[in-house]
Amino acid sequence: MTYAARLHEGEEGAPLLLVLHSTGGDENQFFELARALVPKAAVVAPRGDVSEFGAARFFKRTSEGVYDMADLERAVKKMASYVRSFDHPGPVYAFGYSNGANTLAATQMAHPNLFDRVGLLHPLIPWEPEPVDLTGKSVLVSAGRRDRITPWRDSERLLAWYQAQGASVSSVVHDGGHELRQEEISALKGLLSARVTA
Repeated sequence: MTYAARLHEGEEGAPLLLVLHSTGGDENQFFELARALVPKAAVVAPRGDVSEFGAARFFKRTSEGVYDMADLERAVKKMASYVRSFDHPGPVYAFGYSNGANTLAATQMAHPNLFDRVGLLHPLIPWEPEPVDLTGKSVLVSAGRRDRITPWRDSERLLAWYQAQGASVSSVVHDGGHELRQEEISALKGLLSARVTA
């Protein structure tokens, strides 16, 4: 199971950083940002394998905020298999925006040991996830209080869920909508570049 992707080898001992784009994005959307955030990391930026009227996505939906759950399950299995195929010996980090964040969150929920640090930029998880053990995992969730695509109440619920699973959770919430703001990028850099402590 593979994707069209843009890859950077990285340095020995550095993390693997998976980068997932939003609807209509591609493997180039956040590739250079990922390189800048964690310069030594191996970067993997796949392109979604689903087309929605020509816009690349990682799984199908029937309408805004209504997911094809069977296809999401397929996408999660494929993404987990894809990440494992790199057989990276060090930590595995990931971040995604919008559709990429949704895919990443769903993958972490199904495979809680796959990622060490996860940045979810404007995710929407419109179902009640099952409990998992995320002790020792670091998660950033960002949101906009006026986001019409990702309602704030859903972001609050997701933050509470992550906290209940034992993850180390941080958040950035601004008063705007679905757009990315500099404070989100700064928080993402903090998450991904923080030194590992014993």
